[in-house]
Amino acid sequence: MRTSTRRPVFGRVYPRLAAAMDEGGMAEHRRSLLAPLAGRVIEVGAGHGANFAHYPPAVTGVLAVEPESRLRRIARTAAAVAPVPVEVTGAVAERLPIADRSADAVVFCLVLCSLPEVDAALAEARRVLGPGGRLRFLEHGRADSVGLVRLQRLLDATVWPRLAGGCHTGRDTVVMIERAGFTITALERFLLPAARTPFSFHTRGTAVAANGR
Repeated sequence: MRTSTRRPVFGRVYPRLAAAMDEGGMAEHRRSLLAPLAGRVIEVGAGHGANFAHYPPAVTGVLAVEPESRLRRIARTAAAVAPVPVEVTGAVAERLPIADRSADAVVFCLVLCSLPEVDAALAEARRVLGPGGRLRFLEHGRADSVGLVRLQRLLDATVWPRLAGGCHTGRDTVVMIERAGFTITALERFLLPAARTPFSFHTRGTAVAANGR
């Protein structure tokens, strides 16, 4: 299993990239992702805390998991001014520091693309979700044309993961979540930016454990 990590170049670049994405429309998708939530939330791969300002008042507390040390420091600053209580920890997605069935929601936002052990992370999400708990996700991933999928595979097999903190452009979010034992109950697909590039294909949605617990 992984432990906390240090990626200084990615830690410096990502907040600027995320800010540009938010200005281009991602901020509204963050708000839509988090608006339905209530109770105790686990946010996996919280980065520098870009989601914190968008949590609704019905959320009683957020445990934000971020293993990258520079991003975690920035996230703690964001947590101090968040509208709901947020605790930032250096734990990793594959080993969440929370008891079984103790969360009302788990949030994955622009993180499944970069996790080295996606199945283990999603299994942890199932473990910690309580009865009726929901997985909320906002991710980029697999394109919808043969040509762009080939380009994504080329990028993912060569330079892109090394340049972008482990990010893979072509992971299929829906397949990964369903393979982990979830049923997707709501799904929206959108392009951001609007041009069709290997990085444009996004999904936002909700999933619950397939056994209904």
